Amino acid sequence: MATFPSEVLTRTKNGEVEVRSLIDRGRYVRYNYLDPETGESMEGGKVKLVLLSDAGRTEEYFIIPTKSKRDLLIPASEKGARRIWDGTRAVDL
Repeated sequence: MATFPSEVLTRTKNGEVEVRSLIDRGRYVRYNYLDPETGESMEGGKVKLVLLSDAGRTEEYFIIPTKSKRDLLIPASEKGARRIWDGTRAVDL
């Protein structure tokens, strides 16, 4: 059995011990969708989350608000390079 430092160990609700293990690091981008005429949020507040790993991989998810006030995270297909509005101009993702 491997030995791990105590600061990376955590206990589950069932009392089992687990190790918090890094999958990867990176940065992220979140954006929502606005009506081009009104500037108001569209599609019920849906948000796109793009995870950009230091290794160059991307993962994309939709964050969908639900009536129960909990958000639903749904995997989305990768769309590649695109530009998004930062409030004043178009910027790279």
